[in-house]
Amino acid sequence: MMATAPLTLELNVEAVRAYNTASEEEQKKMRLLLSLWLKELGTSPAVSLRSLMDDISDKAQARGLTPAILESILDAD
Repeated sequence: MMATAPLTLELNVEAVRAYNTASEEEQKKMRLLLSLWLKELGTSPAVSLRSLMDDISDKAQARGLTPAILESILDAD
């Protein structure tokens, strides 16, 4: 398991609501996706955003994130 540390972010209201109303498992997946994105962005500044998003998507799918799971996470109200 990777080490973690707290981070405070200001996000739009809908994103905060989606996170706060998600199950613990869905919140864990959201944190993992954000961690992957930030890690990749920090280590590959020359990579295009589209390329980075494609890479994160591939990794998330390899770890079991399906379009249905992602949609349920994003639509959680």
